[in-house]
Amino acid sequence: MRGHDAIQNSWFSYVSLEDRIPKQHPLRRLRLLVDGVLASMDAIFAERYSHTGRPSIAPEKLLRALLLQVLYTVRSERQLMEQLDYNLLFRWFVGLGVDDAVWERSVFSANRERLLSETLSREFFTRVLAIAEWQNLVSDEHFSVDGSLIEAWASHKSFIKKDGSGPDKPAGRNPDVDFSGEKRSNATHQSTTDPEARLYKKGEYTESKLRYITHTLSENRNGLIVDVETTPATGTAEIEAAHKMIKRRVPQGGSVGADKGYDQTGFVNGLSERGVKAHVARNKTGSAIDGRTARGKGYAQSLKRRKIVEEAFGWIKTVGGLRKTRHIGLAKVAGQALFCFAAYNRRGCSTCWCSRRNRRGPEYRAKTASGE
Repeated sequence: MRGHDAIQNSWFSYVSLEDRIPKQHPLRRLRLLVDGVLASMDAIFAERYSHTGRPSIAPEKLLRALLLQVLYTVRSERQLMEQLDYNLLFRWFVGLGVDDAVWERSVFSANRERLLSETLSREFFTRVLAIAEWQNLVSDEHFSVDGSLIEAWASHKSFIKKDGSGPDKPAGRNPDVDFSGEKRSNATHQSTTDPEARLYKKGEYTESKLRYITHTLSENRNGLIVDVETTPATGTAEIEAAHKMIKRRVPQGGSVGADKGYDQTGFVNGLSERGVKAHVARNKTGSAIDGRTARGKGYAQSLKRRKIVEEAFGWIKTVGGLRKTRHIGLAKVAGQALFCFAAYNRRGCSTCWCSRRNRRGPEYRAKTASGE
């Protein structure tokens, strides 16, 4: 018998939001880890808010929402608020009830300005990494370093002469601008939209765009990111950022793998002075890596594992939405990059832990579930 297409809105729901989320949903494991990190940052949050005035969006809820934006590739905060309004999974993860009102987009953005800074994002990143280290997912000896270009939130039209000379800007919202034949460089020109962005290209046959560079140091066991630096796009930025991260994270006797762009005498010698092995891919001519190092088994393994750092860049640009930043200024871009890589590590922590737990068999899983 055919059923009737009767539509009647219910006034009440007898199924709780908790019961609507599948027991094996990956966000359940993720939220346990996220809640632990946010609880440990309570004192840091308290320092950023006044004891008087109107209550703002809870920082824990705001950061959970931003984490969902990264994990589910939500392209804007306006769309994120729309998703929170009708997506029960998002509401549950953030901590909103079924009947709770969703924040205005402008209110959410104003509160995000206070939290998504480089300092707080690095705190969040560090605490996520500490969980991975506690789970023994991070190598403390073998690392890889690399950098990738992040397109700035500015166009070629905004890149004009610093002294204000040149033709007057045509009228209109989006006028045509002809700069063919004009010699433009960072020494004489600057973006009016994002003054800290620099015109840069990495390859010989690639186009120049206004960009930043995000650098990462990954460990070679599971490919988790252990340090992040975001810098203006310059020709020396990769080497300088690599030295800074290696100094912070790599102990003496460790090794660092890198591509041919790091095959420079200054970089290799700098690592040798710190007692770190430079496992850098060799250029065909004039390589700074000697033949004895290149013949070692550790060198070959480092070059093989080095490519795993590219997975992190691929993830944050396709899933994390960092192919082109949504923020203006180096400090905000650095905060966004740190938060995206923290989300990447957070995803890796839960995935690696669960896969390791499943490999140990049903008896181990039963004991873990019971708290033994």
